[in-house]
Amino acid sequence: MKYLKCTPQKLLSLLLIFLAANAFSKSPVETYGHLAVVGNKIVGSQGNTASLAGPSFFWSNTGWGAEIFYNSDVVRHLKTEWNASLIRAAIGGEGPGGYNEDPKGNYQRASALADAAIAEGLYVIIDWHTHHAEDRPDLAIEFFSRIATQYGKHPNVIYEIYNEPLDNTDWKTTIKPYAETVIAAIRKIDPDNLIVVGTQTWSQDVDIAANAPITGYDNIAYALHFYAGTHKQELRDKAEIALNKGIALMVTEWGTVNADGDGDVATESVEEWLTFIKKHELSFCTWSMHNKKEGASILKPNTKPDGKWTDDDLTKNGLYLKKIISNW
Repeated sequence: MKYLKCTPQKLLSLLLIFLAANAFSKSPVETYGHLAVVGNKIVGSQGNTASLAGPSFFWSNTGWGAEIFYNSDVVRHLKTEWNASLIRAAIGGEGPGGYNEDPKGNYQRASALADAAIAEGLYVIIDWHTHHAEDRPDLAIEFFSRIATQYGKHPNVIYEIYNEPLDNTDWKTTIKPYAETVIAAIRKIDPDNLIVVGTQTWSQDVDIAANAPITGYDNIAYALHFYAGTHKQELRDKAEIALNKGIALMVTEWGTVNADGDGDVATESVEEWLTFIKKHELSFCTWSMHNKKEGASILKPNTKPDGKWTDDDLTKNGLYLKKIISNW
């Protein structure tokens, strides 16, 4: 009988292959577990920095056209074909068809993405997608209390409690008090899942928030948004200041195009931003999962919401984002 000779070097190689295959088979949530803020980093349960990537869905408002993509087939496609570790549900808190007018429909869309993310082992940002959240804090409290009650036990869920305050919405006197009120309501139900707070000027003035951060609660991060065709080094400088002051940032929304959501892909600027994001090991979601005729849309017009897409169904922006996210 002949025996296979296995040197120590071969044994080590086999062990490394086994470990790599085992790690690859784990979902993002199995890999990182419960997310927490430590210093200016967002880390997993083992203390390893979590740099997650995936797309943001478009406004969930009833009748706006993007609500059809809020389904499990799309989420499954993003996991298997895009290697996404994170998705974002942009739940419209205002405007025609928003949660203010159709709470049932919009909550069902948030729930659909949360359920799908949990099933696939992905993280999901539940975003209160509004520019005027301080006008109706009662709605935000009602919404996030429902989300926390239903999903707070799952490490998958991240709360983004204010998408983009406007430039004339003051951090200290308006945004911060609103955030503290909503955070208190969430923490009564869910004591520890990550909460992301929007910042002044469409979530760009993270340096101002860093001068007077929210205290008294753990696991609080701050939203940084950019559109590569419009925002350049000046905004990265503000983000660097905020990080140096010790707050954690999450890029919950960014686009390859102009700030109005249209225009061509600004490749050079995107690559500069990606270098910055990699340097600081940030997580991000890209705008947006929609088939609207717009530069920022991932899908071409008339593409069905069935998740059975090939690269031919993707816009120039969609192809570029798929490449970025798949290789993150």
